[in-house]
Amino acid sequence: MPAALIESIANLRDHLSGARRASATIGLVPTMGALHVGHARLIEQARRECQLVAVSIFINPTQFDRADDLARYPRTLAADSSLCDRLGVDVIFAPSVEEMYPSKPQCTVAVGPIADHLCGRYRPGHFQGVATIVLKLLQIVQPDRAYFGEKDAQQLAIVRRLVADFNVAAHIVGVPTVREADGLAVSSRNARLSPEERQSATALYRALQFADRQICDGVTDAGSVTHAAASTIPDNPLLKLEYLEIVDPDDMQPVSTIAGPVRVAGALWVGSTRLIDNVLSTPPAVLQS
Repeated sequence: MPAALIESIANLRDHLSGARRASATIGLVPTMGALHVGHARLIEQARRECQLVAVSIFINPTQFDRADDLARYPRTLAADSSLCDRLGVDVIFAPSVEEMYPSKPQCTVAVGPIADHLCGRYRPGHFQGVATIVLKLLQIVQPDRAYFGEKDAQQLAIVRRLVADFNVAAHIVGVPTVREADGLAVSSRNARLSPEERQSATALYRALQFADRQICDGVTDAGSVTHAAASTIPDNPLLKLEYLEIVDPDDMQPVSTIAGPVRVAGALWVGSTRLIDNVLSTPPAVLQS
């Protein structure tokens, strides 16, 4: 049966009321559309764990720090709906900007130090927009479980903190990053890459892997690891490393000494396309304890 395509908040709440009365477990997969195999993995896990699966498709303008990035973001609702149908999604919530923001919001979610580093340093206001729209979606759908990809590790950490701080009754599920055969993390932005750029784009994941090997070999100085890993990025005019940092996996704060599990995260410009990726790395002392 095709997924119900719903565009209004009132109709969505009415549609979900029956499932809620029947105590069905509701799963939400929030997306901005342009669905790919990474999103499919989120939906598949939600389908296994929930009796009703809702996918939201909304390109949230408040989380874009560049107008050209918002304008270029792919809008593929027909293809997205077909994928949802194949994966057994029950409800697609695809509201307009006017539906989600009938007037300019005066109350937004202020995100603290968890957003100060990594992407937050380079995209002012981005995580305020993310946190605000996620809270709105969680309030509208009121899911039992909500699914987010670990590729966006800082976003996932912020959402988890958001749910804890605002006492939201939803369990946040992190789903491992899906990668292409050569290691490139699957992303909607990959479609923007030219063939030459696509070939060069794996440099970020290779740098992260190098850092992970250093940590697994017992190197504990984070600065040494990041410097060595960054130096593996080829001297190529197509590539510009924005950041490569080692942070605590929960609060996203930089660490100077690696004494436990850490998140190694990076952002790389490939031509005019910005890609992000990360790996979770655990030093040998922790593995042996």
